[in-house]
Formats: sequence, structure tokens, C-alpha cells
Amino acid sequence: MYLWMKALHVIAIISWMAGLLYLPRLFVYHAEAGPGPRSEIFKVMERRLYRYIMTPAMIAAWLTGLFLAFDSGAFSAGWFHLKGLLVLLMSGAHGYDGFLLRRFAHDANQHSARFYRILNEAPTLLMIGIVILVIVKPF
Repeated sequence: MYLWMKALHVIAIISWMAGLLYLPRLFVYHAEAGPGPRSEIFKVMERRLYRYIMTPAMIAAWLTGLFLAFDSGAFSAGWFHLKGLLVLLMSGAHGYDGFLLRRFAHDANQHSARFYRILNEAPTLLMIGIVILVIVKPF
């Protein structure tokens, strides 16, 4: 059962990360397009990505991750505490993307395309930290 959960966890993480990296890229293009017919297409793409891919993947990643942590006794490891913090920050990035998505849905975007390009780097940095902690287990 552990290996199946681990496989599902990796699949969920890959799906979640794909969305966390792609949605801000859509925001870049959406911000450049401004309100209008093209904006409506971006709204549909963003909403579907967030609702049907990113959020279910995040939930699956959390559930399978908690199972794996309990089953392996990871809660007592120092590296796991920092990983947990980074995962919470990743979940916060997910929530912030949802906030931004709602702003775009109401044509109330207040940020430039450059802002979204920079925002796109946060999940990447968090992912790097998480992977290093999980693989290397430095402490």
C-alpha cells in the first residue's frame, strides 16, 4: 500500500506543480491582453486549470503525503518539519493564485505582467527546497 500511495503522491505533486507553474504564466498573458474578448478565453482556461487540475491535485498531494508521513514516522524527523513549512507556503501560493484568479474573473487585475513573471518563480524555489529536503534529508 505504501508504494501505491507514494506513486499517487508523486503524480499529484507533478500535476499540482504543473498548475502552479502554468497559471501565473496564463496571468502574464491575461494581464498583457487586458479586458476584452481574449480576456474571456483566459478566464475559462484559468478557472478550469485551478478548479479541475490544481485543487484536486493539491488535495491528493496533501492526503497521500500525510498518509506517507504517518506510515513512515517522518513527523519525528527534523527535515520533515522544514518540508512541512515549505508545503504550507506552497499551499499559500495556491490560495493566492485563487485570489488572483477571482480578481481577473471580475476584470479587477491590479498587477503588471512583470509581477506575474516574478510570482511564477516562488513555486519553483519552494519545490527545489522540498525536493532537497526529501531526498537529502540534511538533518
